[in-house]
Amino acid sequence: MKKYIFLIIAGLVLSCDSDSSSDSTTMSNETGKAGSLARFTSYNDYLYTVDNQKLNVFNIANRESPVKVNELQIGFNIETLFNYKEYLYIGSQNGMYIYSVQNPEQPQYLSDVQHFTACDPVIANATHAYVTLHADIGCGTTINVLETYDVTDVVNPILISSRNLTKPIGLGLYNDYLIVCDDEVKIFDVSDPSNSVLVHAINRSAFDVIVNNNTLILIGENGLYQYSLNPNSIQNTEELSTINI
Repeated sequence: MKKYIFLIIAGLVLSCDSDSSSDSTTMSNETGKAGSLARFTSYNDYLYTVDNQKLNVFNIANRESPVKVNELQIGFNIETLFNYKEYLYIGSQNGMYIYSVQNPEQPQYLSDVQHFTACDPVIANATHAYVTLHADIGCGTTINVLETYDVTDVVNPILISSRNLTKPIGLGLYNDYLIVCDDEVKIFDVSDPSNSVLVHAINRSAFDVIVNNNTLILIGENGLYQYSLNPNSIQNTEELSTINI
């Protein structure tokens, strides 16, 4: 019989399944998923972190003795870091930066897009990047917008859609659906990324989203909320558990 254990640490969820008949300290099939507000991510044997101005690179081949191997100046007011395969998407209060880590110790700048000063989590898949710009938390703006960029050509991101929302913050992708923390948790059909369609909402106050297979984890000021996602009917989200903080 299997059991599933979820750990949330600084915007990262670790999902581990273990055989209940084995030693309780032994876990297998460990995977990591980061939220859109995370400031670190991993790719193969490397850990990438951001601070206010820099991208830091650590070799973690030896998990017990990570070694810092590089740091790169990115800009100012860097806030978030997300990776899709060999690409890093870095969100700052002034724009989004895209780097390649095909050479993992020497990230290469590919492109950036600039915008009005705002806080901007970013996530991406193979063809599109989604950015939320939001106000009223010290970023010096009143803009509240969901932006969609075509990143098929990563050296030339193109803004294809801009949608006004109430106060969007964290976001996540689930198949052809974009999940956005706003005044409630809104789920958009983005099968046509240039024309997102609101198809469902969850009445929860949350600031970030982690999608782990068919499990949705919402992170809020007052707790963690876990839901099951139905790939055949996104409206049939089922609440599984709540951890109050």
